[in-house]
Amino acid sequence: MIVINREQIIQLISNKMRLIRLEKNYSQDKMADIMGISKKTLIQIEKGRTLSSWTNVIAVCALFRDSEILQSVLGDEPLEIIETIAHNGIERPIDKSMGGRVWWKEIEIKGDYRLQQNIISQHYRILDGKNYRWYSSLEYEEASIRLYELAQDEIADSKRRT
Repeated sequence: MIVINREQIIQLISNKMRLIRLEKNYSQDKMADIMGISKKTLIQIEKGRTLSSWTNVIAVCALFRDSEILQSVLGDEPLEIIETIAHNGIERPIDKSMGGRVWWKEIEIKGDYRLQQNIISQHYRILDGKNYRWYSSLEYEEASIRLYELAQDEIADSKRRT
């Protein structure tokens, strides 16, 4: 199994920068202005002469997260993948998701929590029954352990309430 990393994300986004720009019907001047880079730098990236910086990749994922081109290479939630890679995992309840109908496969369910794997990036996340993301990781073992811990906490909480 291949786990996507920062360098691969930079390569993927750099290779799709022109398509993302064209999808939005932006000129090179406008795209460069939006991203805060020079037109010359954008041209170099689009022609494959240089790679985008990590900072620019983050900007593209944030500013164009609804791009079909971007979603085709990173899945339905590009920022989640960027955040997971940047922090080497996420461990807090955040952002309600769509529940993983398209880009995710169910790996395991424990109690009200389910472990999913992104079919494109191969990273893992844990959602609760209301589709809030509680955890993201590039490592299956870490995600599986956290799933078990969340399920145990849920059992303990329900016992305290009764």
